[in-house]
Amino acid sequence: MATSKAILSLLQGCNSMRKLHKIHAHILINGYQDDPCISERLLNFCAVSVSGSLPYAQLVFHRIHNPQTPAWNSMIRGFSLSPSPLQSQAAILYYNQMLSASDSRPDTFTFSFLLKACEQVKEEAKCREVHGFIIRLGYDRDVVVCTNLIRSYAGNGSIETAHKVFEGMPVRDLVSWNSLISCYCQAGLHEEALRMYDEVRISKVGFDGFTLVSLLSSCAHVGALHMGVELHSFAREKRFLENIFVGNALIDMYAKCGSLGSALSVFNSMPKRDVFTWNSMIVGYGVHGRGNEALAFFERMLMARVQPNSITFLGLLCGCSHQGLVREGVRCFHMMSSEFNLEPGIKHYGCMVDLYGRAGKLKEALQVIRSSPFFQDDPVLWRTLLGSCKIHRNVEIGEMATGKLVHLGSLCAGDCVLLSGIYAESKHMHGVARMRKLIQSQGIKTTPGWSWIEVGNQVHKFVVDDTSHPDSKEIYRKLEEVVHRASLLGYAKEESQKSQVEESESHPQDYYCWERENSTSFHSEKLAIAYGVSRTPEGTSLLIVKNLRVCRDCHSFTKFVSKAFDREIIVRDRVRFHHFRDGHCSCRDYW
Repeated sequence: MATSKAILSLLQGCNSMRKLHKIHAHILINGYQDDPCISERLLNFCAVSVSGSLPYAQLVFHRIHNPQTPAWNSMIRGFSLSPSPLQSQAAILYYNQMLSASDSRPDTFTFSFLLKACEQVKEEAKCREVHGFIIRLGYDRDVVVCTNLIRSYAGNGSIETAHKVFEGMPVRDLVSWNSLISCYCQAGLHEEALRMYDEVRISKVGFDGFTLVSLLSSCAHVGALHMGVELHSFAREKRFLENIFVGNALIDMYAKCGSLGSALSVFNSMPKRDVFTWNSMIVGYGVHGRGNEALAFFERMLMARVQPNSITFLGLLCGCSHQGLVREGVRCFHMMSSEFNLEPGIKHYGCMVDLYGRAGKLKEALQVIRSSPFFQDDPVLWRTLLGSCKIHRNVEIGEMATGKLVHLGSLCAGDCVLLSGIYAESKHMHGVARMRKLIQSQGIKTTPGWSWIEVGNQVHKFVVDDTSHPDSKEIYRKLEEVVHRASLLGYAKEESQKSQVEESESHPQDYYCWERENSTSFHSEKLAIAYGVSRTPEGTSLLIVKNLRVCRDCHSFTKFVSKAFDREIIVRDRVRFHHFRDGHCSCRDYW
């Protein structure tokens, strides 16, 4: 007869459901099914192990007489870990059943697993209900429970409530700080995440790799290069550079902050590299418009015997598109499936449409759309084609693309204004008037453009005609000087900008600068440039980050400013990087 100790030992070493079935048979034969330790260990494997089975766990659970808290926890945990929202919902049902049909009471683990389920299924109301119960039972002083409460609220979009929970915690450990910073990052509140940096230092809980990765991610998003460099120094000092995740985050940060040289330096110094390391460099070269270097890096990647993935090819196609490398881009696209068995996604087809469209091969771009599996129901490809029609002033295909967007119910204000721009440059003023009327009659809303610039370790945000900045008067005085000096070198406002719909610029929402304009209007990047010029020493490079694509007038303006003030100005828009120096742009006006 097997002893309970022997059965527990077997359960400890179990690694498959096949073995578990045999062990379970021994348990039943020897009459140990009512032993709490054995039944809970058996249940835990079925519910939680990657080799387990939730249906079998349910079978085991429902045969336990009067299950105690650990058994309920196993079921709640197992279902909360499932990627399926339906199964995560089951975790909440088990919790409800635990409270209503048993004498067991939840503990730290119960609340932690339950809150994970609330986050998964977006049950904010349940999260608030559980929060109240947590307070009544006194678990609001438990650092683990409160940390999971923060994550659950943030996952449900209640960032402010998550912050209040954090502020109310009597004790905060590093995991708590990391959770709040990560919540800000995932919600796109990168400025708030970076403000936490000084608070973490003051709290003296220390830093770990998770802290650095989250902060570096926020630096990358807002273009906070100086803070990124400071974090890099800290990582070097505390010996975090051997952490591959920190290394990858540093490469991504430097590439997105316009410093490919520093990104390459980090890459070369890394003792270990994975596919994400290589991808960060390839995508970095791609968005900077350096397609040839992206291709060369890809060859190095293959020589290092690293298997590329779909992100690798996005970086390659992006680089080829921005540099006009049509033949190379087509080769990469076909290579995905023929050599690496990777199925191209919507973004890859979008890059191909952009590749052909920028090069003026609009019929080939149209053929890519028609041959793609996304032809019937995705507006992205048609919107990309419409952008190419604007570059090459093709009314016929532009009208076709707009018609498809209307058919898909995806027409936005940017599409209308883009087609209006095509009409205007073709002297088709009836079409311009028709688009203006459509925007007004449909009440189509636009998304305002904004620009970020980092000055003195602080990120400043501007919108069109912004007067909210505390130094607003000084900024506008400086901007007058900047415009004057640029004008002396030949800058003049783009005439095509003046011939568009009065209420907006000539470029599409999500792809181009979309900011309300009149004869005295100043776009957000012009304000950011003026602030940067006034607040940094002569010769200092400026990095501007935009949420939309830079418009033609601002592109021309920045070229003249770079020459007038002898500065490098780097602009990262929604699509790519522009490096302005001595009156020229790295894109060579191919954008």
